[in-house]
Amino acid sequence: MAAVSSGAQRVVVADDSRLMRRILSDALGRRGFDVVATAADGDEALAACRRHRPDAMTLDLAMPGLDGIGVLKALKAGQAAPVPTVVVSAFSPAHGARAVDALAEGAFDLVAKPAMGDSMESFTTELAKKVSDAAEGGKLRRRSALRASIRPLAAAPSPRPRVAAGSRRFVLIASSTGGPKALGELVPRLPAPLGTGSVIVQHMPPGFTASLATRLDTASRLTVREAGGGEAMDPRHLYIAPGGAHLRMGADRRVRLSDQAPMGGLRPRADLTIADAAQIYGPALLLVVLTGMGKDGLEGARAVKAAGGRILCEAESSCVVYGMPRAVAEAGLADDVLPLDQLPAVIAREAGA
Repeated sequence: MAAVSSGAQRVVVADDSRLMRRILSDALGRRGFDVVATAADGDEALAACRRHRPDAMTLDLAMPGLDGIGVLKALKAGQAAPVPTVVVSAFSPAHGARAVDALAEGAFDLVAKPAMGDSMESFTTELAKKVSDAAEGGKLRRRSALRASIRPLAAAPSPRPRVAAGSRRFVLIASSTGGPKALGELVPRLPAPLGTGSVIVQHMPPGFTASLATRLDTASRLTVREAGGGEAMDPRHLYIAPGGAHLRMGADRRVRLSDQAPMGGLRPRADLTIADAAQIYGPALLLVVLTGMGKDGLEGARAVKAAGGRILCEAESSCVVYGMPRAVAEAGLADDVLPLDQLPAVIAREAGA
């Protein structure tokens, strides 16, 4: 393993496979991380977190004894100090569902384990980026919580003007890191029908968005499906862009899937979907930007404002990572910035449900 600097981000690696622990540790070590401990099961992972207080942890889900979901629940219950966690999981329908459950339990992000024939370089690059983002995101959350604890209470914002009677909008939701958990709280509280239809662009690896759609569908009044291409917009349906494809929209208001190259490392890229929707719906578009790392959605938001549409952003107080909504809000493009628990009612009102 490569030598690490004293300022390196400190990581615990938890996986029941000795080979996988070695692969992950070596991959992170080569990218400059300090792997302070490895764990073969959930109890060892929690003990390592208590002992080392790492900046981040990689977590397998299928482990003997206390599994990955159990570790996340234990962290939420305060059995160790909070640790931003990146789930490293094999993909199958069953594993995909468990991975989405892990994100709903507070995991920071998800990396699919490499399958036979996959590029190890691509896997290592994605793993290093997401672990680094998790470590940095954890620091930002702690700073934000500290600022909130010493900040004087702000006056309640004045009510925003209501949507004109009878008007209905198309709803487009963009999210990334922390998005599955936020969507799990938001989507079940949305009415059906909703506006003139709705779409979600959530950054996830290929295969896992179908599990997310199933989870949301079970809890929601809207019918939630992973888009397959060709779907017409329907106020009772909500479509999720599949991982590994860009979701585009044509003048016929039907979904099209594109395998064009990733943009900024992302496929799907929310900016592409938003720009299409702005061109089609104009002032009858409502963009909602939730928690996420980076600035995907910013250029799309500019197109929405140019077309006369409306934009809502999730407030920093409820975001796992205040990146995507911050970029839109600080550009002066947001019509309102609201904590997650206030968004469902405002979306329903703005969409004309």
